[in-house]
Amino acid sequence: MASVLIVDDHAVVRGGLRQFLADTDDLEITAEAASGLDAIALVEKGDWSLVLLDIALPDVNGLEVLKQIKRLRPGLPVLIFSMFSEDEFAIPSLEAGASGFLNKDSPPNQILTAIRTVVGGARYLSPTLAEKLLAGVAPVGRKLAHETLSRRETEVLLMLSKGTSLTRIGEILHVSVKTVSTYRARIIEKLGVQSNAELTRYVIEHRLG
Repeated sequence: MASVLIVDDHAVVRGGLRQFLADTDDLEITAEAASGLDAIALVEKGDWSLVLLDIALPDVNGLEVLKQIKRLRPGLPVLIFSMFSEDEFAIPSLEAGASGFLNKDSPPNQILTAIRTVVGGARYLSPTLAEKLLAGVAPVGRKLAHETLSRRETEVLLMLSKGTSLTRIGEILHVSVKTVSTYRARIIEKLGVQSNAELTRYVIEHRLG
């Protein structure tokens, strides 16, 4: 059973989706948040298969919440579920790390398809947006963060994730500790994390080690 965190400030929307997904055998809303800050706090403490996120929130813009979620849990799929225009917000959402964009006016079967697609690890694009991407109207989605690392940065990342000290990494690579620190700083910036613990979690979530 895939667990879903829904982030929407309208109780009617949350209730409707909860009831809608209750009729499925593979999806369940296990947590709800009515604001961006509440959503971020839940993501820090819990674990879900998917976050269903609105853009229009009362405290923090949904796209900023998305960025915070991806910093905390890079491997956690986020599906934007909004009344805003796909033409205006779909591409920025994808560029910020979303796994898909879905308009709230979408028919039930499309909502289920989108959620199941994203839970399954793929990106969801509406037929309209997919056609635009294929036609070259919109840019193709960006690379995963770790795919931007150099070979040496990847080596350092994997050693850091195993708890290897900077001094020991320097000895293994025959470089100074200062150079290793520079590699670490670049890795942290590229992956959008804050600590070695988050680096380790990133490696585990993306099965890099």
